[in-house]
Amino acid sequence: MSTGLERCSINQMTVRQLSLPELVDGCVQLGVPGVGLWREPVRSHGVEATAKLVRDAGLAVTTLCRGGFLTAIDPDERAAALADNRRAVDEAATLGTDTLVLVSGGLPPGSKDLRAARERIADALTELAPYAEDHGVRLAVEPLHPMYASDRCVVSTLAQALDLAERFPAHQVGVTVDTYHIWWDDQAPAQIARAGAGGRIHTFQLADWTTPLPEGVLNGRGQIGDGSIDIREWQGYVEQAGYTGPIEVELFNEGLWARDGREVLGETVERFVRHVAG
Repeated sequence: MSTGLERCSINQMTVRQLSLPELVDGCVQLGVPGVGLWREPVRSHGVEATAKLVRDAGLAVTTLCRGGFLTAIDPDERAAALADNRRAVDEAATLGTDTLVLVSGGLPPGSKDLRAARERIADALTELAPYAEDHGVRLAVEPLHPMYASDRCVVSTLAQALDLAERFPAHQVGVTVDTYHIWWDDQAPAQIARAGAGGRIHTFQLADWTTPLPEGVLNGRGQIGDGSIDIREWQGYVEQAGYTGPIEVELFNEGLWARDGREVLGETVERFVRHVAG
């Protein structure tokens, strides 16, 4: 009998107040089959220890977040970023996930050249994509909402992400489709179809858009069902494009983090059943 959770994955940041063992235990108790992990808490717990914890619980690691920040001009900064991304690939392989999410990086200090920054991302992918393939890992370029273009991600649309990804084989580089970042873009449905036709939808993530946004806006991703995004419509776009993989709920929200983590986890699962599976 279906529970509606067969494709559900809970991104670790959604309930960052929970320890890794608490997250894993909560997902098992609720029947959630997958988790999306973040490098910092994974390294704190230990990469090998995390891999064993999740594996022994029977959970799948759907993604690892994040690699990227590949726009540096300074040669030493560029070399350090490439080395860090190779470590991220190694960590993803150890954790057993085939998808490393990339947040590309913002404009370097003193630069106003978005096009040049995007070309530096492409140059970095030329080095990283074969390395990732050798480790059984795909790179998923994530476009972020344009409000992040200056300091976090010069890739603001799915079209821009695909223009980068399509320079490489689909099994090396694809895209992340995250409702929070693309729901405003009337070209996004066609770009989802483009990504699906090329086999480049490597992960699908959900968060809602609620207003007013908090100061700094980074931690304003709303609980699914609470905001302006038609979640089921966007789910339809990715499924029409042929995507059948995990659906990961990734929320950055100070209000949710201030609450009891298990309560938030249960609420998130209930919202998934209601707005995605129901």
